[in-house]
Amino acid sequence: MSTSDKFMQPAIPSFDGHYDFWFMTMENFLRSKELWQLVEDGIPVFGATATEAQRKSVAEANLKDLKVKNYLFQSIDREILETILDKNTSQAIWQSMQKKYQGSTRVKRAQLQALRHEFELLSMKEREKVDTYLGRTLSIVNKMKSNGEKVDSSTVVSKILRSLTAKFNYVVCSIEESNDLSALSIDELHGSLLVHEQRMQSLQPDEQVLKITHDDRFGTSRGRGHSHGNSRGRGREAKDELLLVTYEETTQSVQEEDWFLDSGCSNHMTGNKLWFTEVKEEGFSRSVKLGNNTTMAVTAKGSIQVQINGTSHVITDVYYVPELKTNLLSLGQL
Repeated sequence: MSTSDKFMQPAIPSFDGHYDFWFMTMENFLRSKELWQLVEDGIPVFGATATEAQRKSVAEANLKDLKVKNYLFQSIDREILETILDKNTSQAIWQSMQKKYQGSTRVKRAQLQALRHEFELLSMKEREKVDTYLGRTLSIVNKMKSNGEKVDSSTVVSKILRSLTAKFNYVVCSIEESNDLSALSIDELHGSLLVHEQRMQSLQPDEQVLKITHDDRFGTSRGRGHSHGNSRGRGREAKDELLLVTYEETTQSVQEEDWFLDSGCSNHMTGNKLWFTEVKEEGFSRSVKLGNNTTMAVTAKGSIQVQINGTSHVITDVYYVPELKTNLLSLGQL
Protein backbone atom coordinates (compact mmCIF):
# COMPACT_ATOMS: atom_id res chain seq x y z
CA MET A 1 0.00 0.00 0.00
CA SER A 2 1.46 3.38 -0.96
CA THR A 3 1.94 6.14 1.58
CA SER A 4 -0.78 8.26 -0.04
CA ASP A 5 -3.29 5.42 0.31
CA LYS A 6 -2.86 5.51 4.07
CA PHE A 7 -4.47 8.93 4.28
CA MET A 8 -7.96 9.96 3.35
CA GLN A 9 -8.11 12.50 0.55
CA PRO A 10 -9.82 15.77 1.57
CA ALA A 11 -13.40 16.02 0.35
CA ILE A 12 -14.11 18.51 -2.41
CA PRO A 13 -16.30 21.32 -0.95
CA SER A 14 -19.80 21.29 -2.41
CA PHE A 15 -21.54 24.55 -3.34
CA ASP A 16 -24.96 24.66 -1.65
CA GLY A 17 -25.84 28.29 -2.25
CA HIS A 18 -23.76 29.73 0.60
CA TYR A 19 -21.07 31.39 -1.48
CA ASP A 20 -18.86 32.77 1.30
CA PHE A 21 -18.54 29.38 2.97
CA TRP A 22 -17.85 27.67 -0.36
CA PHE A 23 -15.35 30.38 -1.33
CA MET A 24 -13.35 29.91 1.88
CA THR A 25 -13.33 26.11 1.87
CA MET A 26 -12.70 25.77 -1.87
CA GLU A 27 -9.85 28.27 -1.76
CA ASN A 28 -8.28 26.33 1.08
CA PHE A 29 -8.76 23.06 -0.82
CA LEU A 30 -7.05 24.41 -3.95
CA ARG A 31 -4.21 25.92 -1.93
CA SER A 32 -3.61 22.54 -0.32
CA LYS A 33 -3.23 21.13 -3.84
CA GLU A 34 -0.88 23.99 -4.81
CA LEU A 35 -3.32 25.04 -7.54
CA TRP A 36 -4.70 28.33 -6.22
CA GLN A 37 -2.30 30.47 -8.25
CA LEU A 38 -4.10 29.43 -11.44
CA VAL A 39 -7.36 30.86 -10.10
CA GLU A 40 -5.68 34.08 -9.01
CA ASP A 41 -3.33 34.69 -11.93
CA GLY A 42 -4.70 32.50 -14.69
CA ILE A 43 -2.68 30.65 -17.33
CA PRO A 44 0.40 32.64 -18.38
CA VAL A 45 0.31 34.03 -21.91
CA PHE A 46 3.43 34.45 -24.04
CA GLY A 47 3.71 35.76 -27.54
CA ALA A 48 4.94 34.00 -30.66
CA THR A 49 8.51 34.56 -29.55
CA ALA A 50 8.08 32.46 -26.41
CA THR A 51 11.07 30.40 -25.43
CA GLU A 52 10.98 26.63 -25.10
CA ALA A 53 10.92 26.95 -21.30
CA GLN A 54 7.97 29.36 -21.49
CA ARG A 55 6.02 27.07 -23.82
CA LYS A 56 6.68 24.20 -21.43
CA SER A 57 5.41 26.22 -18.44
CA VAL A 58 2.22 27.08 -20.38
CA ALA A 59 1.64 23.40 -21.15
CA GLU A 60 2.09 22.50 -17.48
CA ALA A 61 -0.26 25.33 -16.45
CA ASN A 62 -2.91 24.11 -18.90
CA LEU A 63 -2.71 20.61 -17.44
CA LYS A 64 -3.04 21.96 -13.90
CA ASP A 65 -5.90 24.17 -14.99
CA LEU A 66 -7.77 21.09 -16.20
CA LYS A 67 -7.38 19.63 -12.72
CA VAL A 68 -8.78 22.80 -11.14
CA LYS A 69 -11.72 22.79 -13.56
CA ASN A 70 -12.36 19.15 -12.69
CA TYR A 71 -12.51 20.02 -8.97
CA LEU A 72 -14.83 22.95 -9.68
CA PHE A 73 -17.12 20.81 -11.85
CA GLN A 74 -17.38 18.27 -9.03
CA SER A 75 -18.24 20.94 -6.47
CA ILE A 76 -21.02 22.60 -8.51
CA ASP A 77 -24.35 20.94 -9.29
CA ARG A 78 -25.61 20.45 -12.86
CA GLU A 79 -28.06 23.36 -12.98
CA ILE A 80 -25.35 25.89 -12.11
CA LEU A 81 -22.77 24.09 -14.22
CA GLU A 82 -24.85 24.58 -17.34
CA THR A 83 -24.58 28.36 -16.90
CA ILE A 84 -20.77 28.34 -16.93
CA LEU A 85 -19.95 25.73 -19.57
CA ASP A 86 -18.77 28.47 -21.90
CA LYS A 87 -15.95 29.39 -19.51
CA ASN A 88 -12.67 27.96 -20.76
CA THR A 89 -10.43 28.36 -17.72
CA SER A 90 -10.71 27.81 -14.00
CA GLN A 91 -10.15 31.52 -13.43
CA ALA A 92 -13.10 32.38 -15.69
CA ILE A 93 -15.33 29.86 -13.88
CA TRP A 94 -14.32 31.25 -10.50
CA GLN A 95 -14.95 34.85 -11.52
CA SER A 96 -18.34 33.90 -12.97
CA MET A 97 -19.37 32.26 -9.68
CA GLN A 98 -18.16 35.31 -7.80
CA LYS A 99 -20.23 37.71 -9.91
CA LYS A 100 -23.34 35.54 -9.63
CA TYR A 101 -23.33 34.76 -5.93
CA GLN A 102 -21.13 37.18 -4.02
CA GLY A 103 -23.55 40.01 -4.67
CA SER A 104 -23.20 43.69 -5.39
CA THR A 105 -22.30 46.32 -2.79
CA ARG A 106 -25.96 47.24 -2.40
CA VAL A 107 -26.98 43.61 -1.89
CA LYS A 108 -24.20 43.06 0.66
CA ARG A 109 -25.27 46.19 2.53
CA ALA A 110 -28.84 44.91 2.76
CA GLN A 111 -27.64 41.48 3.90
CA LEU A 112 -25.43 43.06 6.54
CA GLN A 113 -28.31 45.13 7.88
CA ALA A 114 -30.45 42.00 8.23
CA LEU A 115 -27.60 40.15 9.94
CA ARG A 116 -27.05 42.99 12.41
CA HIS A 117 -30.73 42.87 13.33
CA GLU A 118 -30.58 39.09 13.73
CA PHE A 119 -27.48 39.42 15.93
CA GLU A 120 -29.18 42.00 18.17
CA LEU A 121 -32.26 39.81 18.67
CA LEU A 122 -30.30 36.60 19.20
CA SER A 123 -30.83 34.89 22.55
CA MET A 124 -30.38 31.44 24.00
CA LYS A 125 -33.44 29.19 23.93
CA GLU A 126 -34.66 27.31 26.97
CA ARG A 127 -32.91 23.91 27.22
CA GLU A 128 -30.58 24.84 24.36
CA LYS A 129 -27.07 23.45 24.71
CA VAL A 130 -24.11 25.81 25.05
CA ASP A 131 -22.47 24.30 21.95
CA THR A 132 -25.63 24.82 19.90
CA TYR A 133 -26.14 28.42 20.98
CA LEU A 134 -22.53 29.46 20.44
CA GLY A 135 -22.65 27.74 17.05
CA ARG A 136 -25.69 29.83 16.08
CA THR A 137 -24.04 32.99 17.34
CA LEU A 138 -20.73 32.45 15.56
CA SER A 139 -22.52 31.50 12.34
CA ILE A 140 -24.16 34.94 12.27
CA VAL A 141 -20.90 36.65 13.25
CA ASN A 142 -19.01 34.92 10.43
CA LYS A 143 -21.68 35.96 7.92
CA MET A 144 -21.39 39.55 9.14
CA LYS A 145 -17.62 39.44 8.72
CA SER A 146 -17.92 38.00 5.21
CA ASN A 147 -20.12 40.98 4.33
CA GLY A 148 -17.51 43.46 5.49
CA GLU A 149 -18.49 44.00 9.13
CA LYS A 150 -15.72 44.27 11.71
CA VAL A 151 -16.79 42.31 14.79
CA ASP A 152 -14.23 42.05 17.57
CA SER A 153 -14.08 39.25 20.11
CA SER A 154 -15.16 41.40 23.06
CA THR A 155 -18.39 42.34 21.27
CA VAL A 156 -19.25 38.67 20.75
CA VAL A 157 -18.34 37.77 24.35
CA SER A 158 -20.54 40.56 25.73
CA LYS A 159 -23.42 39.55 23.47
CA ILE A 160 -23.24 35.91 24.58
CA LEU A 161 -23.16 36.84 28.27
CA ARG A 162 -26.16 39.16 27.86
CA SER A 163 -28.28 36.63 26.02
CA LEU A 164 -27.91 33.41 28.04
CA THR A 165 -30.92 31.91 29.78
CA ALA A 166 -31.65 32.80 33.41
CA LYS A 167 -30.08 29.62 34.80
CA PHE A 168 -26.68 30.99 33.74
CA ASN A 169 -27.11 34.28 35.62
CA TYR A 170 -24.84 33.32 38.51
CA VAL A 171 -22.29 32.02 36.00
CA VAL A 172 -22.33 35.36 34.18
CA CYS A 173 -21.66 37.18 37.46
CA SER A 174 -18.79 34.86 38.26
CA ILE A 175 -17.22 35.34 34.82
CA GLU A 176 -17.67 39.13 34.89
CA GLU A 177 -16.12 39.43 38.34
CA SER A 178 -13.13 37.16 37.72
CA ASN A 179 -12.19 38.15 34.16
CA ASP A 180 -11.32 41.17 32.08
CA LEU A 181 -14.02 40.84 29.41
CA SER A 182 -12.01 42.89 26.93
CA ALA A 183 -9.28 40.24 27.06
CA LEU A 184 -11.50 37.15 27.40
CA SER A 185 -11.50 35.08 24.20
CA ILE A 186 -14.57 33.39 22.77
CA ASP A 187 -12.91 29.98 23.20
CA GLU A 188 -12.19 30.67 26.89
CA LEU A 189 -15.80 31.75 27.44
CA HIS A 190 -17.04 28.67 25.58
CA GLY A 191 -14.97 26.38 27.77
CA SER A 192 -16.12 28.06 30.99
CA LEU A 193 -19.80 27.81 29.99
CA LEU A 194 -19.40 24.14 29.09
CA VAL A 195 -17.95 23.37 32.53
CA HIS A 196 -20.87 25.08 34.27
CA GLU A 197 -23.37 23.37 31.97
CA GLN A 198 -21.93 19.97 32.87
CA ARG A 199 -22.22 20.79 36.57
CA MET A 200 -25.86 21.75 36.11
CA GLN A 201 -26.58 18.54 34.25
CA SER A 202 -25.06 16.50 37.08
CA LEU A 203 -27.95 17.61 39.30
CA GLN A 204 -30.94 15.32 38.76
CA PRO A 205 -34.39 17.00 38.63
CA ASP A 206 -35.46 15.44 41.92
CA GLU A 207 -32.41 16.95 43.59
CA GLN A 208 -33.66 20.48 43.01
CA VAL A 209 -36.05 20.29 45.98
CA LEU A 210 -34.91 18.38 49.06
CA LYS A 211 -37.24 16.29 51.20
CA ILE A 212 -36.24 17.34 54.68
CA THR A 213 -37.62 16.41 58.10
CA HIS A 214 -37.06 18.85 60.94
CA ASP A 215 -36.80 17.24 64.38
CA ASP A 216 -35.96 19.70 67.12
CA ARG A 217 -37.15 20.93 70.46
CA PHE A 218 -39.89 22.98 68.83
CA GLY A 219 -41.65 20.12 67.09
CA THR A 220 -41.63 18.19 63.82
CA SER A 221 -42.36 19.20 60.25
CA ARG A 222 -41.89 17.14 57.09
CA GLY A 223 -41.04 18.42 53.63
CA ARG A 224 -43.23 17.16 50.83
CA GLY A 225 -40.62 17.56 48.10
CA HIS A 226 -42.61 19.40 45.46
CA SER A 227 -41.24 19.41 41.91
CA HIS A 228 -41.92 23.01 40.90
CA GLY A 229 -38.97 24.98 39.52
CA ASN A 230 -36.18 26.40 41.58
CA SER A 231 -35.52 30.13 41.72
CA ARG A 232 -33.03 31.74 39.41
CA GLY A 233 -31.11 34.96 39.12
CA ARG A 234 -27.75 36.67 39.25
CA GLY A 235 -25.70 36.42 42.44
CA ARG A 236 -23.48 39.50 42.77
CA GLU A 237 -22.43 40.62 46.24
CA ALA A 238 -22.51 44.41 46.23
CA LYS A 239 -21.14 45.11 49.75
CA ASP A 240 -20.92 43.50 53.18
CA GLU A 241 -24.38 44.65 54.22
CA LEU A 242 -26.05 43.64 50.96
CA LEU A 243 -26.34 39.97 50.00
CA LEU A 244 -28.06 38.92 46.82
CA VAL A 245 -30.70 36.21 46.69
CA THR A 246 -32.11 34.81 43.49
CA TYR A 247 -35.49 34.16 45.07
CA GLU A 248 -38.40 35.14 42.84
CA GLU A 249 -42.08 35.43 43.68
CA THR A 250 -44.17 32.55 42.38
CA THR A 251 -47.90 32.09 41.98
CA GLN A 252 -47.57 28.34 42.59
CA SER A 253 -48.30 26.81 45.97
CA VAL A 254 -45.03 26.43 47.86
CA GLN A 255 -44.96 24.42 51.06
CA GLU A 256 -43.11 26.10 53.93
CA GLU A 257 -41.13 22.90 54.56
CA ASP A 258 -39.64 22.78 51.05
CA TRP A 259 -35.96 23.61 50.64
CA PHE A 260 -34.78 24.71 47.22
CA LEU A 261 -31.23 24.18 45.97
CA ASP A 262 -30.19 27.53 44.51
CA SER A 263 -26.99 27.98 42.53
CA GLY A 264 -27.21 31.78 42.66
CA CYS A 265 -28.07 32.28 46.32
CA SER A 266 -25.18 33.65 48.39
CA ASN A 267 -26.27 32.06 51.70
CA HIS A 268 -28.65 29.49 53.17
CA MET A 269 -31.85 31.33 54.13
CA THR A 270 -35.19 30.61 55.75
CA GLY A 271 -38.15 32.51 57.10
CA ASN A 272 -38.94 29.94 59.83
CA LYS A 273 -37.28 30.90 63.10
CA LEU A 274 -38.57 27.83 64.95
CA TRP A 275 -36.17 25.58 63.04
CA PHE A 276 -33.03 27.18 64.52
CA THR A 277 -31.22 25.17 67.18
CA GLU A 278 -28.67 27.94 67.62
CA VAL A 279 -29.20 31.56 66.66
CA LYS A 280 -27.33 34.86 66.92
CA GLU A 281 -29.44 38.01 66.91
CA GLU A 282 -27.56 40.63 68.91
CA GLY A 283 -25.59 43.01 66.73
CA PHE A 284 -26.53 41.14 63.57
CA SER A 285 -27.98 43.17 60.71
CA ARG A 286 -27.96 42.44 57.00
CA SER A 287 -30.22 42.89 54.01
CA VAL A 288 -30.80 40.73 50.96
CA LYS A 289 -31.70 41.87 47.48
CA LEU A 290 -34.16 39.72 45.60
CA GLY A 291 -34.50 38.98 41.90
CA ASN A 292 -37.23 41.64 41.60
CA ASN A 293 -34.87 44.30 43.07
CA THR A 294 -36.72 44.48 46.40
CA THR A 295 -34.85 43.99 49.68
CA MET A 296 -35.59 42.02 52.84
CA ALA A 297 -34.02 42.33 56.26
CA VAL A 298 -31.83 39.57 57.70
CA THR A 299 -32.25 39.72 61.48
CA ALA A 300 -30.32 36.69 62.68
CA LYS A 301 -27.93 33.89 61.76
CA GLY A 302 -27.66 30.40 63.16
CA SER A 303 -27.73 26.63 62.71
CA ILE A 304 -30.54 24.25 61.79
CA GLN A 305 -30.61 20.48 62.43
CA VAL A 306 -32.39 18.48 59.75
CA GLN A 307 -33.03 14.87 58.78
CA ILE A 308 -32.23 14.01 55.16
CA ASN A 309 -33.08 10.45 54.13
CA GLY A 310 -32.93 9.36 57.75
CA THR A 311 -29.55 10.96 58.45
CA SER A 312 -29.13 13.92 60.79
CA HIS A 313 -27.34 16.97 59.42
CA VAL A 314 -26.53 20.39 60.86
CA ILE A 315 -26.70 23.30 58.43
CA THR A 316 -24.66 26.25 59.70
CA ASP A 317 -24.58 29.93 58.76
CA VAL A 318 -28.28 30.01 57.88
CA TYR A 319 -29.77 33.51 57.62
CA TYR A 320 -33.14 34.24 59.17
CA VAL A 321 -35.19 36.40 56.78
CA PRO A 322 -38.64 36.86 58.38
CA GLU A 323 -40.36 37.88 55.13
CA LEU A 324 -38.93 35.05 53.05
CA LYS A 325 -41.55 32.48 52.02
CA THR A 326 -39.17 29.99 50.37
CA ASN A 327 -36.34 28.13 52.10
CA LEU A 328 -33.11 28.33 50.10
CA LEU A 329 -29.98 26.19 50.27
CA SER A 330 -26.97 27.85 48.67
CA LEU A 331 -25.02 25.44 46.48
CA GLY A 332 -21.96 27.57 47.14
CA GLN A 333 -22.14 26.78 50.86
CA LEU A 334 -22.87 23.05 50.60
